[in-house]
Amino acid sequence: MADIDLNVDSLIQRLLEVRGCRPGKSVQMSEAEVRALCLKSREIFLQQPILLELEAPLKICGDIHGQYTDLLRLFEYGGFPPEANYLFLGDYVDRGKQSLETICLLLAYKIKYPENFFLLRGNHECASINRIYGKRRYNIKLWKTFTDCFNCLPIAAIIDEKIFCCHGGLSPDLQGMEQIRRIMRPTDVPDTGLLCDLLWSDPDKDVQGWGENDRGVSFTFGADVVSKFLNRHDLDLICRAHQILKPSEKKNKYQYGGMNSGRPSTPQRNPTKKK
Repeated sequence: MADIDLNVDSLIQRLLEVRGCRPGKSVQMSEAEVRALCLKSREIFLQQPILLELEAPLKICGDIHGQYTDLLRLFEYGGFPPEANYLFLGDYVDRGKQSLETICLLLAYKIKYPENFFLLRGNHECASINRIYGKRRYNIKLWKTFTDCFNCLPIAAIIDEKIFCCHGGLSPDLQGMEQIRRIMRPTDVPDTGLLCDLLWSDPDKDVQGWGENDRGVSFTFGADVVSKFLNRHDLDLICRAHQILKPSEKKNKYQYGGMNSGRPSTPQRNPTKKK
C-alpha cells in the first residue's frame, strides 16, 4: 500500500528544491504521499533491530527540532546521502516551523538508503510530546500515522562495538544490552523505566551516581556511572543529544568519563579492528 502512492525520488527532489530559497518556504506534499512515507519507513524500522549495530565511518547528528534550513545546511556540510552515512539521535519535530519537511526528508532518505541512513528515537517522537506540523497542515489522522511510525523507531545504536548512541542517556535499570533488544515495538514511551531513561536522562558532572532530573522525568547521572557502564560493556564512548551546549561546554567539548554530549562527530573505522 505504501509503495503505490510514493515516488521517493520525486519527493526528495521537491524537498531539496527549496535550498537557496528564503528560510521557512514550505514544500508541497500530498497527504497520500506523507502517509505512504510513514507506512513504508515504519516497515523498514520494524525489519531492523531496535538496538542497531553499525560500522564507521558515519556522521552522528543531534536534535533538529523542525529547523529544516539547518538540516539542509548540515547535509551541505557533511554531504548529502549517499555521499555520507548518517545516524541521527532523535528529536526531529516540535519547536521549529518546518517539522513536516524535516521529518519527511529524513524518512525519505531512510527509505532510499535503508542500510546507510539511520534514525533513532528521541523523547519528542512520542504522542504526548510531539505537535508535528502535519497536524496543522493536514489532520489529526495523519498526526496519528506519524505517531504509529515513531513508535517503531530504534532506540539505540552501537558503532564498531565501541560507541553507544542514544538520545538521552543511561538508566539505572540497564544492566545488559539484551534488555534493550527485548523491548517490543510498536511502543509508546512510558513515564518511567528503561525506555523512558534512554530518551530522557541527562549527564551531570556535579552528580555522583544518580540524581533527580529538573525536567521532572527520569534521572541525571554522574561520570562514575558513565565509567562503570563503559567498563562493564567494553565501550569507549557514549554519544547522545537532548541538550543545548553552553559556550563553556563547547569549549571544553563537554566530555568526561567517555561522554560526548551533542557535538557533531564522525567515528572513523579502526584499521586494526577485525571484521
